This record gives sequence, structure tokens and C-alpha cells, in this order.
Amino acid sequence: MSSITIQLPAIEAEHTIEIDVKVNGQKVKYHYKVELVSWEECDTNEEKAICLKRVISDYSNDWQLINIGAPTEKNIPLMFKEKN
Repeated sequence: MSSITIQLPAIEAEHTIEIDVKVNGQKVKYHYKVELVSWEECDTNEEKAICLKRVISDYSNDWQLINIGAPTEKNIPLMFKEKN
């Protein structure tokens, strides 16, 4: 098994989540970040999917996209995991 699911409390965007895990007695720390992408960042002629792809590809290479949340009329949440 390469992943587990953890219920997180409601968090605001742009906060870093730290999770400590012990595997066979060894402690490992993971960092996650939630970003809200506002549709206002998109060119009015650009489709939302193309805009989202551009935003993700321009994101720091230190972070890996792991989840795209449910979009609203104003924004869409993205969750990133810090690469080790």
C-alpha cells in the first residue's frame, strides 16, 4: 500500500499541513499545502481546464500535485505534497 487517507479538519488555503508517520519505528514527516486558484487569474478567452493546467505547470517544482478539489464559481482548491 503506497497511500492512506486521513480526514483533515477544515483548513484555509495557503496553509502547510505537517503529518508525522512512523513506519517500522522510523519517523517520517510529510508536508502538504492547499492553494486556491481563482478563476479571475484566467484569461477570459481561456478555458478553465487550460488555465488550470497552466497554473499547475507553473507551480514550484518542489511540490507535487496530489488532489484537485471540487470547483466553485469563484475558485478551485489544489492540494500539493512537498517532494522529498
